[in-house]
Amino acid sequence: MTFEELIQSKPTIAWKQRMDEGDDLFTGENIQAVDEVLDAYISGLKELGERPTAEAILKQVEEAVSRLNEWNDEYDYFIETMEREELAEFIGEGAKIAGLASEEDITEEWREW
Repeated sequence: MTFEELIQSKPTIAWKQRMDEGDDLFTGENIQAVDEVLDAYISGLKELGERPTAEAILKQVEEAVSRLNEWNDEYDYFIETMEREELAEFIGEGAKIAGLASEEDITEEWREW
């Protein structure tokens, strides 16, 4: 998978569809906030270049997770079990594309959602 392919599979795409189908967990605002975090995360990973260190990749993960923690608090804890799994998978896949070799949930250390 490439970063471009990953962007096309952002969890927020499915969230928008679920919102349109009546899921009141989501709003245009909380989806946009998460979209911005995920876009910044991918941009940050791309800026690390060809062979980033694990430390540099995990710094990007930490920043994204911390921002998601803030948005989850701001928007009344809309990240529930399914959303948590979708976000953790997306973030993990981005780190893998950047070069991090890990099968663990790399968001867990910083995640409050």
